[in-house]
Amino acid sequence: MRAWAETYDEYATEDARWVSEDDIAQLGEIGALGLYVPEELGGQGLSQTGYARVFETVARIDPTLSVVLGVHQSIGYKGIALFGTDEQKERWLPDLATGRKLAAFALTEPSAGSDAWGIQSRAVQQPDGSWVLNGGKRYIGNGSRADVLTTFARCEIDGRERHIALLLEKGMPGFEVGDRFDTMGLRANDLRRLTFNDVKIPAENVLGEPGDGFRIAMSILNNGRIGLGTGSVGGAKELLDLAIAHTLEREQFGGPLADLDLVQEKIGWMVTQLFGLEAMCYLTCGLVDAGVPDYSLESAVCKISGTEFLWYQANRALQLAGGEGYMRGNRYEKILRDIRIFPIFEGANDVLRSYVALTGMKPLGEKLQGLGAVGLNDPIGSLGVLADYVGGRIRGGGRIEHAHPDLKRHADSVGEQVGRLRGTCEKLLREHRRAIIHQGLHHRRISDAVSDIFAQVAVISRVTALFGAQGVDASGQERLIAASFCDRASRRVHGMLDQVERNDDATIRSIARLAYKRGEYGYELAKD
Repeated sequence: MRAWAETYDEYATEDARWVSEDDIAQLGEIGALGLYVPEELGGQGLSQTGYARVFETVARIDPTLSVVLGVHQSIGYKGIALFGTDEQKERWLPDLATGRKLAAFALTEPSAGSDAWGIQSRAVQQPDGSWVLNGGKRYIGNGSRADVLTTFARCEIDGRERHIALLLEKGMPGFEVGDRFDTMGLRANDLRRLTFNDVKIPAENVLGEPGDGFRIAMSILNNGRIGLGTGSVGGAKELLDLAIAHTLEREQFGGPLADLDLVQEKIGWMVTQLFGLEAMCYLTCGLVDAGVPDYSLESAVCKISGTEFLWYQANRALQLAGGEGYMRGNRYEKILRDIRIFPIFEGANDVLRSYVALTGMKPLGEKLQGLGAVGLNDPIGSLGVLADYVGGRIRGGGRIEHAHPDLKRHADSVGEQVGRLRGTCEKLLREHRRAIIHQGLHHRRISDAVSDIFAQVAVISRVTALFGAQGVDASGQERLIAASFCDRASRRVHGMLDQVERNDDATIRSIARLAYKRGEYGYELAKD
């Protein structure tokens, strides 16, 4: 991949508004388009960890390229790989693995973004077993380039409203590709509106069972969110390398920028946070490879943490580059434009935070005596997540086993944080009961605490393994970074949980309602 990238021009790709056909063909030849596809069907047959390693490199080359390739395989044909019949796999995967065909994922609609349950496109079964699809989608990557699109619609199964996953093919009568959206970044991503007018889809193009479409969509998105997390790791490494090189070379005030403590604080923060994010993302990849059946919470945490860290890091890296970083042709400005969408797509981060919080609270609420039914199933469904995915993530105790003795202080601290998190969640459930689903500010606090606790567990696990492999003395740098990360994360966790008890939520909501009533700012010092 790195050898191929030597001839790739991300700005030329952006100006052309698409990855060239030659580049697509070459990517197919080196196997970069069939990472998940089994070897017997022409792909690489990589594990989730192997896929993540490759996508780190892709993200360092060009964020837009990572999205085009990710739409193709991380979500586009991932459903075929996971849920397709043998005939469907043999029919499509060999061409998709080589780039002879491209794939897309069509879920988002004008009235259904993060609320994927609320899609309105409808498929109606015909007497011959086929389905007729009507409706439309928007913001669909690879929209006019894809030959097969994993598409989702409402349907009626045994008198009940359900969802269905369908494999649309380019050229089907009634399938129209609309105008291209003009975007701030990712300008080489072919983002389109799609319209379905009585599109007849044969029964053999149904993915999974009719009625299972929503479960299939969420499974695919869980995979895509891990890809966004590990892709963020790659992008963060590229930005860090750029920032280090610039600050070492740039002379200001009689010396290199790198000698200034404010600069060192930024670089140190980047290294420490990246270390924790990398540990968390690859721990999650390991869970997937180990066959853990439900990794939806972990993938959401990786997506939230990775995309937001990358965004804040890009701002700080451009700040270090100064005016030079703002100039077109310097990578900072393009990276900044390209990655701004990452916290939004494949589940907006605010919505995913509610999911993470409610996922942890649901089994806890069910176990609390005297609380009664909290009723979280419906809100979780409305957030675009199946209640079946919800597992007991917040458990009593929280003590980390098998941590290296030199990391005992951090392991014990995590145990204390988990205990406090559980107690805080119990208090919120007892106080708000069913109304907990409307407490978005508390969802954010709980979710951020969960993310930081998970990251600490990942860091402790990573460094414990490193100590065992090369010894404590030889791992001094990693030990230093781990200590800094865990100490900072611990403070953030306690800060979030403190805010559950002491906050100005009511005041800030009142100010917002006043702004809505005014319809403007309304407090100018001087009026025209």
